[in-house]
Amino acid sequence: MDTYISAWPPLVLADRFPRRLAVLGSTGSIGVNALQVAALHPGLLQVTALAAGRNAARLAEQAARFRPRLLAVLDQDTAKTLRAALPAGYAPEILVGPEGYEAVATLPDADMVLSAIVGAAGFPPTLAAARAGKTIALANKESLVLGGHLIRQACRASGAVILPVDSEHNALFQGLLGHGTDGLTRLILTASGGPFRGHSRAELARVTPAQALNHPRWSMGPKVSIDSATLMNKGLELIEACHLYGLAAERVDVVVHPQSIVHSLVEYADGSQMAHLSHPDMRLPIAHCLCFPRHLPLGLAVLDLAKVGSLTFEEPDLAAFPCLELAKRAFAAGPSACIVLNAVNEMAVERFLAGGTGFLDIPRVLEQALAEHAAVPVPRARDALALDREARIRAAQLF
Repeated sequence: MDTYISAWPPLVLADRFPRRLAVLGSTGSIGVNALQVAALHPGLLQVTALAAGRNAARLAEQAARFRPRLLAVLDQDTAKTLRAALPAGYAPEILVGPEGYEAVATLPDADMVLSAIVGAAGFPPTLAAARAGKTIALANKESLVLGGHLIRQACRASGAVILPVDSEHNALFQGLLGHGTDGLTRLILTASGGPFRGHSRAELARVTPAQALNHPRWSMGPKVSIDSATLMNKGLELIEACHLYGLAAERVDVVVHPQSIVHSLVEYADGSQMAHLSHPDMRLPIAHCLCFPRHLPLGLAVLDLAKVGSLTFEEPDLAAFPCLELAKRAFAAGPSACIVLNAVNEMAVERFLAGGTGFLDIPRVLEQALAEHAAVPVPRARDALALDREARIRAAQLF
């Protein structure tokens, strides 16, 4: 599969265990679920490093259970609090800041790196892991939005392998197993529609952060929950799919599926579609990536389609939720526009959660930022990060 972002995992990943796992973003939703999987299968997964932000209490609990030799946090105050919370007799190395995250991502002791830091902050350590030739379980879609072309280059140079953790991209990956891209016509991402499916723009103008955080199907962190409510999450996933599979945006579609049972579909030239179905639980795609190529028992409910009753699908309402179309526009404009899109969106979501702007201001500011942006080359990681910083400064002036 020469269009996949890295070496095609089934061809290069041996069924070799135990795997030594480094987790970037261990205290977030993905990280917590991943460590639950690791606890269920200690003979297969050995945790060798954990990285988090400022949640010292949760990280201390995780570290006490798994006893990795290396921990990383965002700042010195968190490091101090963390060290005081660790049990007696356990003294791991604790690193601080972006350099610490990159050290975790490139740790020689780690066979696999789970990239689950939320937002643009996940890009540098993910790129570092790719350059180091790691097997990467990728849950940070922003890494590809900011620098998918750079990660592709790094994977080709180092032999790194990427397994997609997002439920939609993992579904696409599984739909391509045994088939590849021969005869592939398009990929179809499914979207739940979020908490405001069917709402008018007038209704959306009155949305509060608490309402937007109340997702009907998935339990996620605040940033991803807001992105799901605006459909920006699906826009970022569309960009991610294009980078993962080397496709133009015209070959990736989105359909709203409120039940969240079908997690995405792969369509072939003969008209057939391969779908992946399960209850909406992130432990499934996480375990699939961490333990690939094995499918392991997780103690989850088995899908009973007779009890589900019906599965429905509809077109997304782009008039009420323009973020999806803005993401397509950004991808068509090139890497620099995608960086601006992501940076401004992160700023807008942060401001909305703080009560400083309205729900509909998110797509308004995104559209204005894209309209003002003139595409520029992004040949290096430092160019991507510099543009990200510039876009955030500009975004603060748009509210």
